[in-house]
Amino acid sequence: MTITVRQAGIQTTVQDLGRPGWQHVGVPVGGAMDLVAHRIANLLVGNPDDAAGLECTLGGVALQFMAPALVAVAGRHVTASLDGVAIPAWQPFRVEGGALLVVHTGCRTCIAIAGGIDVPTVLDARGTSLRAGFGGFHGRALRRDDILPLGAPSSLGKRMVSRLVTQGRMIADWGAGPGLRPSYAMCPTVRIIEGPALRGLTDASRERVLHGSFRIAPESDRMGFRLQGHTLELTAPLEMLSAGVTIGTIQLPPGGTPIVLMADRQTTGGYPRLGEVIAYDLPLLAQLRPGDEVRFELVALDVAHTLYRQREHDIARARHAVQLRCAATDRDAR
Repeated sequence: MTITVRQAGIQTTVQDLGRPGWQHVGVPVGGAMDLVAHRIANLLVGNPDDAAGLECTLGGVALQFMAPALVAVAGRHVTASLDGVAIPAWQPFRVEGGALLVVHTGCRTCIAIAGGIDVPTVLDARGTSLRAGFGGFHGRALRRDDILPLGAPSSLGKRMVSRLVTQGRMIADWGAGPGLRPSYAMCPTVRIIEGPALRGLTDASRERVLHGSFRIAPESDRMGFRLQGHTLELTAPLEMLSAGVTIGTIQLPPGGTPIVLMADRQTTGGYPRLGEVIAYDLPLLAQLRPGDEVRFELVALDVAHTLYRQREHDIARARHAVQLRCAATDRDAR
């Protein structure tokens, strides 16, 4: 089974959960910018969390399916259509062979197909590392007329399709409810853990970080978001040894304009670190467009741990609910 790319959009890549085990040799983690949307989209089509899907930036993507498939799209402000008919985000839907799926708008839309995108595994993952030029589909963003191979759907994915066929539906009558989705916003308040350099800021600069807002600069990309609106100052020069960084690390370069590192960040950094965005709020940041604003709020580490555990519990419970729903359908069919 394959998909043909009819329109590639601004930047569409094959992504998964990334390569977290290779930072010690300088390989960036990468992976989907919004890991929660990626995981939930996979859940909706019966895939494991780490199945490869597509990440579409700012819409404009058209995909033609050469065979029937089960698909889900997830993200912020997503609008999509199937053969010209609007389809909802966060719900699985059935695609017939020859059908054209178009993602019109969205920030970073995750597209999951039952069976996943079957590209070769490189360093334990299938995601695209754009700067290094490996992984994904030939190590690059998709282009018009690319043909993507699909893997075989899981038994759960097959049961989902069977359920839709039995019901005579193209779109499932269930999906990921608002309580499971991140609370996206144009100006979210993103919680951070205090970094070693935050107290080295001047009082005015610290006030701007904790009570002001920043705009996402046009130069932002998958490697990092540059923040406009305030130039920050340290009370004294701060020399630091390079240390490991992660998605959500807020660095302060010499010019005073902070940068939040994102999915394709480097593995180490020597700039002063103002804080770390908590994992629970990373999707809110990942779905911001240039020109959107963000605010920061300081929280304790135990709050971050509690929120992380709660989300993991919610996703696990949702996956179990999907399995139970399909099991009930199998019993009814017998």
